[in-house]
Amino acid sequence: MGMKRGKLEKFDMVVSLSRQRLVQIVIGVGLLYILMVFLEIPFVFRTGFGAVSQEALSRLSRLESEEDLEERDAPTRPNKLISLNSPQPSQSQPLEYRMLSGLAFDPKTFISGRGDGASALYKSAGAAWEVGKSFWADMQSGKTKVTVKKTENRSVERCPHSVSLSESEFLTWKQVAVLPCGLTLGSYVTLVGKPRPAHVEHEPKIAMVKNDRDSVMVSQFMVELQGLKTAEGEDPSRILHFNPRLKGDWSGKPVIELNTCYRMQWGSALRCEGWKSRADEETVDGQVKCEKWIRDDHHGTEESKATWWLNRLIGRTKTVTVDWPYPFAEGKLFVLTLSAGLEGYHVNIDGRHVTSFPYRTGFSMEDATGLSVIGDVDIHSVYAASLPSSHPSFSPQRHLEFSNRWKAPPLLDEDAELFIGILSAGNHFAERMAVRKSWMQHKLIKSSIVAARFFVALHTRKEVNIELKKEAEFFGDIVIVPYMDNYDLVVLKTVAICEYGVRAVSAKYIMKCDDDTFVRVDAVFNEAKKVPEGRSLYIGNINYYHKPLRYGKWAVAYEEWPEEDYPPYANGPGYILSSDIAHFIVSEFETHKLRIFKMEDVSMGMWVEQFNSSKPVVYVHSLKFCQFGCMEDYYTAHYQSPRQIMCMWTKLQLHGRPQCCNMR
Repeated sequence: MGMKRGKLEKFDMVVSLSRQRLVQIVIGVGLLYILMVFLEIPFVFRTGFGAVSQEALSRLSRLESEEDLEERDAPTRPNKLISLNSPQPSQSQPLEYRMLSGLAFDPKTFISGRGDGASALYKSAGAAWEVGKSFWADMQSGKTKVTVKKTENRSVERCPHSVSLSESEFLTWKQVAVLPCGLTLGSYVTLVGKPRPAHVEHEPKIAMVKNDRDSVMVSQFMVELQGLKTAEGEDPSRILHFNPRLKGDWSGKPVIELNTCYRMQWGSALRCEGWKSRADEETVDGQVKCEKWIRDDHHGTEESKATWWLNRLIGRTKTVTVDWPYPFAEGKLFVLTLSAGLEGYHVNIDGRHVTSFPYRTGFSMEDATGLSVIGDVDIHSVYAASLPSSHPSFSPQRHLEFSNRWKAPPLLDEDAELFIGILSAGNHFAERMAVRKSWMQHKLIKSSIVAARFFVALHTRKEVNIELKKEAEFFGDIVIVPYMDNYDLVVLKTVAICEYGVRAVSAKYIMKCDDDTFVRVDAVFNEAKKVPEGRSLYIGNINYYHKPLRYGKWAVAYEEWPEEDYPPYANGPGYILSSDIAHFIVSEFETHKLRIFKMEDVSMGMWVEQFNSSKPVVYVHSLKFCQFGCMEDYYTAHYQSPRQIMCMWTKLQLHGRPQCCNMR
């Protein structure tokens, strides 16, 4: 037992010593660790840790808000030629922004020693260029600085909330009441008038008679909301055409017809002939399009006596209805109220609803800056109220958002794939802003694979040009073509688009569109790429065998175009060319060989046909380049208001597929 106890004591002593050494080792390691940490921390802050932490922190700070993220520019494309020995691809260098069109306007281009019908157009172009050059020189030299104050003061001025005209005042203004800022939701116009007695009408187009000896009695008048602030040389658009025909027309019964008209293109008429709209027909703000009135025939308008007795026998109750006569009568005073609702216009006569007309694509109520009344009627007074205080297209300070997020990405020193030239007018501030905030935000444009610029001529109002220059300098997306704007000379902007696309951008494809066109950038780009590489192409909604009008405002003289048909041409709101065709057009223009024509889309068709005679062109026709309005799965949609353009962009982003916004 004593021996065992001694062995145990020795074992305990060894264990105790081992524990002491282990504790000492642990303490030593701990001290060494503390010493290393103390020495390493300053080293880490001086070297790698600082770099890593700063980069991480900067990344986090840039992603703090969605707005900050949207402010960031999309990455630029790397150069296509990358050295194998280079650790990183070299970035393309941005080019200097060129505000003024580089198109060579040689006075000889417009000196017409020609004997053809185009001479007047060439003279007009020459005069517009000379005046525009003077306007631009004054702006560059600062001579128009005084006008800036007028512009600022004018922008503060508000349009009147109401307009009132007596009979004499209305006649003085040639039966047109000016609504300076158009209409808005809730606006209304009230007319007090009296239809004149019917008169004998001999005009075949109105009387619908077979020969000049026949005649009919006619009493009709037209109330129209018109877009008075259109470009020079255009007829005002009929945003609403309201036409009561008291003696009827070809139907022989009193009728009210409503329609729209833009550049001589009438829409589908809505005819109210005394029948109430069908129950399954769409309404306008809950109102039927046509109300019922008493007709002088009985073909199905009244229940037969047998049916009436049958209903009485089976106990059906008869709904009490009031039948009203046709709302207008010769020599009888009427009070007509036209109001702007959410979905359309509503017309009340003598306090009773008569008809409602839905808003149509491309006809905006804010552009209804005039009310015209013509025909067989005497107007005693006009009163308009609840009018807007400013107009979106004439208030740049209100609608231009000078934020860096809407600036155009710079052009790069390498060729772009597609260049989109957008025709615009000097006072279209709202239209340009809507395009900037919508399809110009497409990733192909932000990454400079596709470039887009607005092409604007000079306005007759110098203050508009001042604002335009400021806008161009800030956003960097406007190319000014220095001539005085005129609708007949739009073709010069088209030539300028070709020049900019092949020289400033060096794009493979050039597209032309308008500032009221919504463009699906990826879709049109893909359409161009479907054509085999190296082939000349002309893509759009192409018209074949269209004939020139020989009479009227858009008449084309035989000297201008002797053939009976136009060449195939794509509609102006959106078409694509290959760069070789654009090169040809610019070269012909600058050597004074290009034949210009007042309809720019037809002109392009003529130029492409001329090019096609020396090198084959691939013509690609697609209805998805919409000429009028919008269709599902569109490539481009025309006549879209700024609100519609923003709506279409939102739908495209949310749903990933093209959808129309047929609303105002």
